[in-house]
Amino acid sequence: MRARNLKYGFICLLTALSIYSTVGNAEEYIYRDVMGNTLPPQKCAPKPDADANASDSYNVNKYKKIFCETQGYGWHVAEEKGGGKLVCDECNGDGNKGKYQCRVEDIVVTCKRLKPGSVGLIPGKG
Repeated sequence: MRARNLKYGFICLLTALSIYSTVGNAEEYIYRDVMGNTLPPQKCAPKPDADANASDSYNVNKYKKIFCETQGYGWHVAEEKGGGKLVCDECNGDGNKGKYQCRVEDIVVTCKRLKPGSVGLIPGKG
């Protein structure tokens, strides 16, 4: 009796796996390299703090995502090609002596999106 239940369970498992396993779609992507700069903060800060805030990974990743999203619907980051360079400008004014606004320039990312018609929207393709 126990062997029969094991056989039945094994057959059910194989059937479920064969039903739900499918060959991956042959998705095609369009790639585009984009270069952009982060924006400097509104407030001035001492040089070490301004450097750390500008090169913070959260801040840079946020801008990389924005660079690709501005390309249009469906674009997202595929990879980072160049980290860019840190640029700092000294702030003007009496209370801002020795304070800076820093940004990262020339960040290069590769953006990608699905090629139209490559995934299941057209019958008989994909």
